[in-house]
Order: sequence, then structure tokens, then C-alpha cells
Amino acid sequence: MFREMTLGQYYQADSLLHRLDPRVKLLGTVLFVITLFFPRSWSGMILATVFLAAVIVISKVPVSMMIKGIKPLMIIILFSVIMNLLYTKGQVVFSLGPLHISREGIIISIYLVIRLVYLIMGSSIMTFTTTPNQLTDGLETGLRVLNKVHIPVHEFAMMMSIALRFIPILTEELDKIMKAQISRGVDFDSGNLMERARKLIPVLVPLFIAAIRRAGDLALAMDARCYHGGEGRTKLHPLKYRGIDYAAYLLLAAYVIAMAVAAFVI
Repeated sequence: MFREMTLGQYYQADSLLHRLDPRVKLLGTVLFVITLFFPRSWSGMILATVFLAAVIVISKVPVSMMIKGIKPLMIIILFSVIMNLLYTKGQVVFSLGPLHISREGIIISIYLVIRLVYLIMGSSIMTFTTTPNQLTDGLETGLRVLNKVHIPVHEFAMMMSIALRFIPILTEELDKIMKAQISRGVDFDSGNLMERARKLIPVLVPLFIAAIRRAGDLALAMDARCYHGGEGRTKLHPLKYRGIDYAAYLLLAAYVIAMAVAAFVI
């Protein structure tokens, strides 16, 4: 399941979205996630669906990769749905002993699934179309104003970029460890949930060791290149807005206004 994690991966392609300024994509992702919680009717959800579908088509990232990134989080999504179904009060449509499922619970659960799936897909698009270096530059430049209140923006952006980049690296390391365990006779697919979780415990120790080793290698590499933070550093390719970026901002503003109208007016 964890081997299918795609968040943090970069997908090489020549698309309009890949050429956008990373600050545009970061702000767009944040606004998209916020507006997902606007809709109180299906009109807003349809608008969000059309917007997300258009972005996926423009990005040229295969839909299969988007779906693949949702699978590892299905347990969290199913757990959230079950909790909403069982604990949302309203008009009861199904009962089984002490368990009651209401009409309101079903509606809330449907909205919840759509929002969570769209949230994952929207966040994945940003990492699929933005390299770690671009992501770091975008965060650092976009949050530069926080330097005036002594917030280490460069270090924060670097940590965020490294954390996202380490997700696929550690997933690959986990895949290698699990394959090594399977070759020694371990069956991760049999047994109940508790038994499967117990079988994962021997995997965690070598995974933590590998993570610490990679972190040490990264620290040594940064030290060997005389990295001492962001103060005084220059950039080979400084970020500059182009016409396509301003056009993307206008489209993004139109989308946010449309979502607000669909949620609070219609």
C-alpha cells in the first residue's frame, strides 16, 4: 500500500502548468484546498470538479498516477466516512441494533470523500509539476515578508522541500525492505489487521536506520558545499513573473469568486 505513495514525486513533462511560476502553483493549491470547504450544494462541487479536471488535463500528468496516490490513504478516508455515518444525527434511513445511519450522515460522508480525494489530487498536482528546487524558491520568495519579523523563511522552505522530497525516497526504501522480508518468507497480505500491523514492526527499524543514514548523507553533502543558510545567497535563476503567470492569477481569482458565489449566494 505504502509503495504506491506518489506525493512528493516530480513528473517530467512539457506542459503549461510545469512552466508556471512556483508561487502561482503554491497559492493556487492553498486557495483550491480552502475553496473545497466552501460548497454547501452540488453546484460548488461540480465547479470544483471542472476546475480540477481542467488542471489535470493541462498538467499532462496521467490520471492513473493521481488515483495511485489516493490508494495509500483509503484507510483514513474510510475511517472518516464510517465515523460520519454512525455519529451524524438526523432522519434515520437504516438501523441495525444500536447502529443508525441518517440521511444527513450519508450526504456529509459523500461531501467528505469528494473533498479529501480532491485535496489529495490537488496537492499532488503541485508536487508533480514543481521540482524541489522550484518549490523551495517559491516558498522562500513568497514568504519573504516574514523575514521582517525574524522568521527563518529560507530554513522553513528548505525543510518543507526536503520533507516532500524524502516521501518518495523513503517509500522506495520501504519497498526494498519489504521485498527483502518477503524473500525470507514473510507474508504481509495474510492475517487480520492486527497481525498485519505486527508484521510491519520489524520493517520499521531498518526503515528508521535508512532514514537517519540518508539524513546524515544529506547533511554531509550540504556541509561539503558550504551551505550556511539563506543569508547572502544568490540564485542562478531568480523567479520572475511572466504574462502567463498573471493570466493564471486572473483565472484563479475568477475561480475563487465563482466558488464563493456558488457557496454563499446561489
